[in-house]
Amino acid sequence: MKRTSRDIRTANRYGVLRQIIAHSPTSRQELAAATGLSLATVATLVGELLDLGMLTEVGFEDSAGGRPRGLVAVNTSGGALIGVDIAETYVRVELFDLALNVLARADEGMRPGEIRPEQVVGHVASAVGSVVAQAGVEGSRVLGAGVSVPGQVDREAGVSEYAPNWDWHDVPLLDLLAEHIAYPLYLDNPLRACAVAELWFGAARGRGHAVVVNLGTGVGAGLVLGGGLHRGVSNSAGEWGHTTLVLDGRPCHCGNHGCVETYVGAPGIMLNLRESSPDSPLLHPADQTATIDALARAVAARDPVAVEVVRYTARYLGAAVADLVNLLNPEVVVLSSWVAATLGEPLLHEVREAVARHALKRPLAGTEIVLSPIPTDPVCLGAATFALEGALSSVGVKPAAGQAPAGRVADARRTAPARSRTAPPSR
Repeated sequence: MKRTSRDIRTANRYGVLRQIIAHSPTSRQELAAATGLSLATVATLVGELLDLGMLTEVGFEDSAGGRPRGLVAVNTSGGALIGVDIAETYVRVELFDLALNVLARADEGMRPGEIRPEQVVGHVASAVGSVVAQAGVEGSRVLGAGVSVPGQVDREAGVSEYAPNWDWHDVPLLDLLAEHIAYPLYLDNPLRACAVAELWFGAARGRGHAVVVNLGTGVGAGLVLGGGLHRGVSNSAGEWGHTTLVLDGRPCHCGNHGCVETYVGAPGIMLNLRESSPDSPLLHPADQTATIDALARAVAARDPVAVEVVRYTARYLGAAVADLVNLLNPEVVVLSSWVAATLGEPLLHEVREAVARHALKRPLAGTEIVLSPIPTDPVCLGAATFALEGALSSVGVKPAAGQAPAGRVADARRTAPARSRTAPPSR
């Protein structure tokens, strides 16, 4: 795609703000060195961000001689951002300040079968209202809400094109949400959200090539190639969970058989447990979270059934991750999302051993395999940055922070980075 001068300016503006968020306070000279932009360009962009109220001057750095350098920092009270994580079994919403610190969070559980778009939209609207009320933030300060939904999305049109676990096809999700939520809305999926969160504030930070494996009810891989998020030609890159792992294997919601997701997603792990021990007290047939939690506790207690189930799951996961290592030659593979966080180090250990059995030695030698270090929901964190970039792309069109937003933004849904320094939310 050709990039216009406005696209380039937006990317530069975002890159500068991202650097300030990560290294606040900082000087214009340091920003120029870190971003590769000229000092004059940085000075202009910093001036725009100061005018928007996103930055503030915070004095001067110590100088051993010469003119002291002025320092700028994020104005945390200059606006608020919302990140929405729509998952198959819950809706989670977090409200962030401009430094991407979590100010409030809300969870809405979804019962089995509660999958109609209007039901999901109702949960999102309720949780968004809750976090704004909890934080006592004026609606005019909310710059936007980034929304992550599983499956394939058309982020420009705001449409959930295909969510296999719900059998959604061409659902105009942002139009439905805009009937209940007055803030500008930006859509993408959890693969991109997790990848962006790791790229800016997690294990992929400073890495040019990374894969973020999203392990939840669904499974996928967010891709960072050449230092940036890789989307593919139709924003569909990363559907690794629906690549074939076992010929004529387990049926998948996508209509195929033997997909990676059917062996290593939460329902697949539950089936692994059921096949290993049909009457296991660890199995909660109607509750994925309870089953994975019980499995993790049992592994910690060295229960032989639990240990074997995790090892069995890791065999499949490791073989699939080895394909990513061989194909993409990344610097790091990050195991992310709630299943990876819950099973933790025991799963990581087994996956590393399985990958070593299947990956080629040369690409594997340059790859680390780690758990995500992000302490809060990485999907909410990444989704909030969709809104941040959207706000920055609207400079000159959108009112400055602190004024009433223009409402639903239909033609500028992009992604970007973030971090949080708070404790992780409960599931």
